[in-house]
Amino acid sequence: MPEKHTDFIFTTLAEEFGFVGGVSLLGLYALIILFCVASAVKNKDRFSSLLTLGIALNFFLFFAVNMSMVMGLAPVVGVPLPMVSYGGSAMFLDTTDRVRVEDLLRG
Repeated sequence: MPEKHTDFIFTTLAEEFGFVGGVSLLGLYALIILFCVASAVKNKDRFSSLLTLGIALNFFLFFAVNMSMVMGLAPVVGVPLPMVSYGGSAMFLDTTDRVRVEDLLRG
């Protein structure tokens, strides 16, 4: 693996924690996406709903592209795995997006 601590972190996690760890991480990603969709449905404001769905789509695409790279279905393009991969700017944007979704749900 070229950079197992950055783009290929899922393979390292699956190797260290096994099948249960890999499936648990995938399940947590599914829960985050479902939370975003449920939050978008509950929002009364159309802009808030669309913004929340856009954040969920962005999160899903980052996740899907990274998983495709790990499985060899897509070329390696350097897309980080959300909330897990090493990298300051990607982690910062993931965190601000999550905070924005929670704030829109309250607001």
